[in-house]
Amino acid sequence: MNSNEKILSKFYTAFANGDAKSMCKCYHSNIKFTDPIFGLLVGNDVCQMWKMLFVKSKETIKVEFSIGKIDQYRGSATWIATYKFGKKNRKVINKVYSEFQFKDGLIIKQFDHFNIWLWSKQAFGIIGYLFGWTGYFQRKIEEKASLSLKKYQNAS
Repeated sequence: MNSNEKILSKFYTAFANGDAKSMCKCYHSNIKFTDPIFGLLVGNDVCQMWKMLFVKSKETIKVEFSIGKIDQYRGSATWIATYKFGKKNRKVINKVYSEFQFKDGLIIKQFDHFNIWLWSKQAFGIIGYLFGWTGYFQRKIEEKASLSLKKYQNAS
């Protein structure tokens, strides 16, 4: 197992254990993270996002992962997160494909890809089913996620 495989294994094992602190140790200080819900996050905002998500999931999150191809610069993984979302505690099963770039033995870029419409159908029910495919609804999801992260950071 090369050093990048080890860092991804450490990252996803910490993720599966709900350990944001250990996940963050796998990130380079200049980490850039992108996904369909939060958009682009940089630096400490990435770690704060994971901490917030674990707090909001009330430890109900279950993560399964499989590490894909890895070389000295890039890697990938697939993972499935199962958790309860929102005030109605809707069950979400999110299937994610992640791409990584490495620098200095740490993750410097993470790009998470998943079907936002499928996610929004699970997270928001009929409203997500009807509107989750639209750019407008997707922008609203990102705005709400960003606001939620800012509130969490201000309260911490």
